[in-house]
Amino acid sequence: MSEDTLATTTELIIRDFEMQPQEKTLTEEELLQLLADHIADMIEHRLEFLLSMMYRLDVDERKVDRALSPYSDEPANLALAKLVLERQKQRAFTKQYYKQQDLEDMDGLEL
Repeated sequence: MSEDTLATTTELIIRDFEMQPQEKTLTEEELLQLLADHIADMIEHRLEFLLSMMYRLDVDERKVDRALSPYSDEPANLALAKLVLERQKQRAFTKQYYKQQDLEDMDGLEL
């Protein structure tokens, strides 16, 4: 993942999950572990909110169900963190690829 995509992905995750901004630049592995720890706490204390976030982030419901299944190969927090990270990477790429035009450049369109 490029540095720009990682930085944007980190920003999205920090904002969406209401986490504390990090003082240092995180690697993808560090970001995944930080997110997995945060999701573990959410599973324990705020499961409904977490599931609502999965819906708002447009994480595939079937994948979420598999991640939460007792038959999953990975702990639920890590499996969900991987799904969120993948989805946020997609969003970051889209934001970078389809940058919005600066609204200040649209002179003459006042209402």
